[in-house]
Amino acid sequence: MIFRLSDFHFPDPAARLYPETPDRPWVLEVGFGDGRFWPHFARTFPQPPNYLGVEISGVSLLKAHRRLKEAGLDNAVVTKLPADVLVREVIPHAALDIIVVNFPDPWPKAGHTEHRLLRAPFFQLAASRLRPGGAVLLTTDHDEYFEFACAEAENSGVMAVDTVQAPPAAALETKYALKWRDLGLGAHHARFTPTAHPQVPHGTTAPYPELENDVPHAVLTLPASFEPAHFAKQTTRGQNWTVVLLDLYSSLRRDGWVALAHVVEGELTQEVLVGITRREDGSHLVRLAKFGGPIITPGVKAAVGAVTTWLESEGAAIRHRGY
Repeated sequence: MIFRLSDFHFPDPAARLYPETPDRPWVLEVGFGDGRFWPHFARTFPQPPNYLGVEISGVSLLKAHRRLKEAGLDNAVVTKLPADVLVREVIPHAALDIIVVNFPDPWPKAGHTEHRLLRAPFFQLAASRLRPGGAVLLTTDHDEYFEFACAEAENSGVMAVDTVQAPPAAALETKYALKWRDLGLGAHHARFTPTAHPQVPHGTTAPYPELENDVPHAVLTLPASFEPAHFAKQTTRGQNWTVVLLDLYSSLRRDGWVALAHVVEGELTQEVLVGITRREDGSHLVRLAKFGGPIITPGVKAAVGAVTTWLESEGAAIRHRGY
């Protein structure tokens, strides 16, 4: 099953995601590629555990979904989302049994190590989301990244490092593993087990609200001289977010306009639509559109604010701010 952002609860218990198998172990695979690992690994259990896969490639998402469906793995959920966002916001405390990371992007260029997943903050987050006895399993062909990840796990203060065990056989059936095996190269494997389970809180993100009044919005009156052609791309920055207003379009109903905003908050990037809709009393409602099921974050609220501020600079009179 493919999940969108808006399909998740924050956090989301396994019993809701897997109502038919709520008591089975729960495995998360980060960066599942084309989905070859899980059908092999699932067969090593008496019953297939509940599976959650996360990727940032839409093409990989579709390939993996098809592969899992063909394998008859019905208790599997895949989604397109940054891994640390999913682990922090979706996974409850002490809920996972295993986190699998096979052949992650090593970000090998100088100065790019901050983009690597397996750094001390992620290990602390993982320790908070793993059950006692759980583990992070890493398999990689990259020597330097392997050493880096092991050092970061030790520096996290919450992980023990075991580099003696062999990788799961399923990890050696993935696309990258087969590539390196054909070249006569091997792979490194480490098992990271929590020595403590810190309380890493969930953030303030939430899915698109069901109550209309909770949706970020503003009410304003546009001047008779308002001309949408005056719009130009603009960027607004806050402490932890960046909003880029990219373009303004006429709405399909011809009752206003729609602004396209690019919102970046750490590892989470969303593109959202902000509508500017004419109301019966002559005022206009500036409101986040539900299209795409956005997560309501401070940056998304700021996108509504950025559109409102621009309209104010064009002579709009603000009646109400709801963001």
